[in-house]
Amino acid sequence: MNDMSSTPVRKIIHVDMDAFYASVEQRDNPELRGKPLAVGGSAARGVVAAASYEARAFGVRSAMPSVTAKRKCPDLIFVPPRFDVYKAVSQQIREIFAEYTPLIEPLSLDEAYLDVTENLKGVEIATEVALEIRARIKQVTGLNASAGISYNKFLAKMASDLNKPNGQAVITPKNGPAFVEALPVSKFHGVGPATAERMRKYGIETGLDLKAKPLVFLQEHFGKSGPYFYGIARGIDERQVRPDRIRKSVGAEDTFPEDIDDLDLATAELRPLAEKVWRYCDASGISGKTVTVKIKYSDFTQATRSRTISVPVAGMDEILEAASALLATVHPFRRPVRLLGVTLSSLTNEENDDGRSQSQLDLGI
Repeated sequence: MNDMSSTPVRKIIHVDMDAFYASVEQRDNPELRGKPLAVGGSAARGVVAAASYEARAFGVRSAMPSVTAKRKCPDLIFVPPRFDVYKAVSQQIREIFAEYTPLIEPLSLDEAYLDVTENLKGVEIATEVALEIRARIKQVTGLNASAGISYNKFLAKMASDLNKPNGQAVITPKNGPAFVEALPVSKFHGVGPATAERMRKYGIETGLDLKAKPLVFLQEHFGKSGPYFYGIARGIDERQVRPDRIRKSVGAEDTFPEDIDDLDLATAELRPLAEKVWRYCDASGISGKTVTVKIKYSDFTQATRSRTISVPVAGMDEILEAASALLATVHPFRRPVRLLGVTLSSLTNEENDDGRSQSQLDLGI
């Protein structure tokens, strides 16, 4: 008996909330519904944290400078982010997931992998599980979610984008390899713009091109990612849904209305950032040993400074003290400062980790 027949096919769902931050704002403020909306930034400064679908129609995207977004969409409405609200809604969604499976791997506040191969409802068909989950999310939160269903994480993630917004799609074991072959590598989850450009230099434009490259070649040119690329080019991804993944870092940053050149003024701006970071850590039962300060100057160049201590920080004051000392090391500033960020990493769990995410959570814009 071969591996395919002896090993049960996994049933993985990737749930992704549709324009999550912007949708929460439109839900809570009827005057914003149907209008182009950007969360974060302002008409003059900062960057867009999230954009409604009405704004996306004009080409507005997350991480876009606010000035660019406003130029693309003159009627764009900017609203400040409310991360406490987004986190509360995310917890509601997490509780819905837990009704179906304990195998939940959150990627951020608005998306997660679920392994429903053996689920708590005893539903055999994963597409039906996804439909139920999306209906429950709509009932409880009033928000729309999209879902991708497949036999591995890579393809479930790819499938969740196929029928957005408020839709779902399935990629079966039979269709998986052909789907990947036709997909441009720039669309692959895990292949960023820089990697896609490097692949193009080697004649790799599609999944079929990637599949044609031997493992040795991919390891030589892409290092530890080589085996992963070799597998996904064949529709193979053995990664498990891991509910125990530990967050790498917790960070907050802020873009100022006006550039700052004074050390005392800049240092004062670190306090609310340190407070946001510690508030999340305290609520989550985690702490960390490494404090990092990010400084972005008026010319958009940036610098970071880090300090690692021997034991996890015990409170906001320790984060603020370390961040202030780090900021002082780059003064006098080579340019006025437009943005500061504070991150806590080398995280440890004071209690059992609830598996929120393995990636950095940004708590502020």
